[in-house]
Amino acid sequence: MMRCVWFAAPMALAVLVLNVRAMAAQPLAKVQVAAGKFDRTDTPVSVLLQGIGDGEKPLLLEEVSGGDITPVPSQVEPGAAPRLWWVLAGKTAAGALRNFQVSEGAGPEAPKVEVRAGPDAVEIAWGDAKVLNYHCGVVAQPDGVDRKFARSGYIHPAWTPAGLVATDDFPADHRHQRGIFMAWTKTEFDGRHPDFWNIGSGSATVRFKSLGPTAGGPVYGGFQVNQEYVDLAAPGGERVVLNEVLEVRVWRVGGPGKGHWLWDFTSRQRCAGAGPLKLPRYHYGGLGYRGPPEWMANCRMLTSEGKTRADGNETKGRWCEVSGAFGDRPAGVLILSHPQNFRHPEPLRLNPQQPQVCFAPSQEGEWTIEPGRDYVWRYRFSVHDGAMKAEEADRLWADFGEPPVVRVLK
Repeated sequence: MMRCVWFAAPMALAVLVLNVRAMAAQPLAKVQVAAGKFDRTDTPVSVLLQGIGDGEKPLLLEEVSGGDITPVPSQVEPGAAPRLWWVLAGKTAAGALRNFQVSEGAGPEAPKVEVRAGPDAVEIAWGDAKVLNYHCGVVAQPDGVDRKFARSGYIHPAWTPAGLVATDDFPADHRHQRGIFMAWTKTEFDGRHPDFWNIGSGSATVRFKSLGPTAGGPVYGGFQVNQEYVDLAAPGGERVVLNEVLEVRVWRVGGPGKGHWLWDFTSRQRCAGAGPLKLPRYHYGGLGYRGPPEWMANCRMLTSEGKTRADGNETKGRWCEVSGAFGDRPAGVLILSHPQNFRHPEPLRLNPQQPQVCFAPSQEGEWTIEPGRDYVWRYRFSVHDGAMKAEEADRLWADFGEPPVVRVLK
């Protein structure tokens, strides 16, 4: 009898331990991603964490395929509505479903996108490769150039994965076209006409105010900055017209060896006071991009509607690519406009002489930025080495504008 009791107790204990482990291994949530009507390749996706986890313990994301369970690098975006982000790695055919589960635990080790913030600039890099540089310090004008052209609050350089500089700064023909920036041109505010684009006029400028949150991780690296649109000619001294929160986020997609970087540019603007900013009809003003000097002689432009530099100015498009060559090395910058943007698909300014484009909603007529409301513009950039086909640009836009549907399964 004693021997039977001695054997029975450990067996019962073993069953209990296994049951406890099985209970602990139960996922907090099961998540399904539906590709929808488009083929997908390395697509950023996310799920809202409402009701998933306690917000304190780390989360482990795993893909479930047949009998295989594979850990997936993931990253929590904090905030009032936290989200879990990951990359839908590899190719996913249109109509396909992929299944994941979220549990408590540490995720797999993975290379991180790094954010390096200094007093004058914020740089995002992936390992030894730099992606982009944002100027929070005022960049002084070159010798012989009017000091009115000194400014902060723009991106330059933006590099290709091969390290080629795909932007320009202080170009001799248009000193105010500075890398990648957001500014309004023809405006009316309190009876004056501040020009935030042509800063050489001295009437207005856009400037960095303060650095917000930064985040580096295995899925993305990014930062937020606060910027001001300033009326420099206001009676009694300068006056802030708009406050802007600019968010830049670089995804761990592509990279060295794959030929392109993928990153997002989101501008959230609000009136700084009780007065509106009126924007009359005008042919440019909005998101601006200036390409490198090497492209002056060989620049090509293509829009989502098949328009080129020859016939695409003041047409509309979901995306626009500007490309050229560095000697015998082709490269380009694809800019994707989000369908929630004002007047999407947005009117385009395709410069006939310089490698410069602008998404310009004012082309379609007068409009107003009213107090008490946020105005949001979202763009995605693919900065790439080599040539890009229109089919690839369409695929990237679909990932941005009509992304996969992510849902939590009951």
